[in-house]
Order: sequence, then structure tokens, then C-alpha cells
Amino acid sequence: MAQEELYLRLKPRISATCNQVLVLRDIAHMNAAETRQAALAGLPLYSISPEDQSHLIIDIIDVIKKIHEVFPHLSIQAVGAPQTLVEIKQAKSALAPVYVMLVWFLLFIGAGLAIMNFHEDVSMRAVHLRIFQLVTGNEEAKPLLLQIPYSIGLGLGMVLFFNHFFRKRLNEEPSPLEVEMFQYQQSLDAYLLHHENKQGKDNGH
Repeated sequence: MAQEELYLRLKPRISATCNQVLVLRDIAHMNAAETRQAALAGLPLYSISPEDQSHLIIDIIDVIKKIHEVFPHLSIQAVGAPQTLVEIKQAKSALAPVYVMLVWFLLFIGAGLAIMNFHEDVSMRAVHLRIFQLVTGNEEAKPLLLQIPYSIGLGLGMVLFFNHFFRKRLNEEPSPLEVEMFQYQQSLDAYLLHHENKQGKDNGH
């Protein structure tokens, strides 16, 4: 009789909530005989508790042990990532909207000051006055005909640069901010995996 096989690939990263029971389908993609698929997909692996705090790592070795406890004769072929990083979502604070508005206000003021200081450093007002004089032949203390389109263009340029208008994406190309956030998330995940593994070895696990 041919031995049944299970092909298993862990998901690199998932999100979960406190007190959630993680089953195999939550953390892995799998391919097995149809008669085994449903039982394997719902196999409990880990119950998240408050002691797990914000992150948890599930190793492929622990997953294989759990599977063999129920299906001891199943041949498992593991491919892909050896670990899954579980981000445990915390309950949202009632003051979260207040924090969002405060951060938004600080960023708005900071960005405005940064733009004004840059314009002052490069003498943007003097440049506008000179350009207005060259184009029109007139001297004007407040060349609004030049400054208003420039201000509008500055805002539109930021929208195009970040590729978002509020929540609407302008096209499918990722913005520089999204690329930086993706790279930051990858670095953070790598650090968490390294830190948790090192901590587990230090604790004798």
C-alpha cells in the first residue's frame, strides 16, 4: 500500500487575535488526499494566550509533530518558509481616533514647517519675484499669478509621488513610501524571527 503524502508550505506571516485557536489552514497551504484534506485543514495547532503578547513564531518542526500525533503514518514534504510569524492583534483603544488626529496634526505642522524652511533656505520668494519680472516685465511684491499655481502644483506633485488621493490609488505601481514600508516590514520580521529563535534557545526550547 502506497504511503499517503502531505505537501506543506507555511505562510511567512499571518495575523490572529488573542484566545484564537490556530489550525493548520490558518498557517499553511497544503496538498493531500481529499479524504484527509478536511481533517488536516482543521487540525488545532496552538491556542493564543495573553502571555504571547504581540508576536508568536510557529516552527515547521512543531507543526509536523502535531500532525504526526494524529496521523502518525503520513509522509510530510515541507517546502518554503520554515517558520510562520504570527502577529497578534491587540484590542483597539477607545482613544485611538484621538491619537490619529494628534499624529496627523503634528505631521501636518511638521511638513508645513519643513517646506517653509526649505523655501527660505533657497530664497524661493526672491526666485519667484525674479521669474515674474522676467516673464511679465513688471515688478510685483506678491506675484500671486506665479505663487498660486506653484502651491497647487506642489500639492499635486505630492499626490502623484505617493500615488494616493486619500484612500484611492492612482495606479497599480507602488509608491516610494509603500516600498520603504515593505522593506521595513521585512527587516522587522527578520529581526523578530531572529530574536524569538535566540530567546527560545537561551530558554532551552
